[in-house]
Amino acid sequence: MSKSSSNPSDSELKEQGNKLFSMRHYDQAIGCYTKAIIKNPAVPTYFTNRALCYLKLKRWEQTCQDCKRALDIDSNHVKGHFFLGSALLELESYDEAIKHLQRANDLAREQKQNFGDDIASQIRLARKKRWNIQEEKRINQEIELLSYLNKLILDDSQRQIRKVKVENTGKESEEELQNKIMELEVKCDNYVSELTSLFAKVDERRRKRDIPDYLCGKISFELLREPVITPSGITYEKKDIIEHLQRVGHFDPVTRVKLTSDQLIPNYAMKEVIDAFVQDNEWALDY
Repeated sequence: MSKSSSNPSDSELKEQGNKLFSMRHYDQAIGCYTKAIIKNPAVPTYFTNRALCYLKLKRWEQTCQDCKRALDIDSNHVKGHFFLGSALLELESYDEAIKHLQRANDLAREQKQNFGDDIASQIRLARKKRWNIQEEKRINQEIELLSYLNKLILDDSQRQIRKVKVENTGKESEEELQNKIMELEVKCDNYVSELTSLFAKVDERRRKRDIPDYLCGKISFELLREPVITPSGITYEKKDIIEHLQRVGHFDPVTRVKLTSDQLIPNYAMKEVIDAFVQDNEWALDY
């Protein structure tokens, strides 16, 4: 038996782990990466490789721990931020998830690493989930407000009925008194019905709240405000693509084709679509 097979190096253990990972033997792969870490705890990739296994096994806390250890070694490790953001997304820590996923996306562009739509799709998902949480809070607040307003209407109606009864000095017949009380009750029912209808319309509009991905920038993942199109046919938010060209390099972030700022053309057709969408969905400005 060779020395290498009886006492493999940390890099050999990593390779063994990679083979096991490719066969979806995640627990065994974790064992190899753990041995590699013991031999050489200064390599961030060993931690992110093990983190990815934990991610596949839905062990979110362990994923976070390994990613943080990787980032302690190298704060610009793309996969450290990516996998940490993905695990935090599952743990419903949306603000932190978005922060790390956005950092992963920025670093991937700066380091010219291609992750396809993997990081971007996670950012969009995290943003939508965070928005849904905010929407749920708004819904609960509106339910409380509706209940409060209904109670005010009912209390006011009861107060008016009591007043009518107290002020009745016998000049009105019982039938006339009952008619007055009935009018007040009908008025109250109408107010409650109108209020409920108003809140129902708001709720119906809310159910349709979703910004289509094609209206969002491919760098910021937010609603496009000043869309420009590249010769490759990709639309970006103007300030985002210009910042990319200045900071990262003169190439299209998606197609990697050479690109300069003078090649950017305002996408008026997309701008019209966005303006029409915002006109019907003002909430999108806060999305």
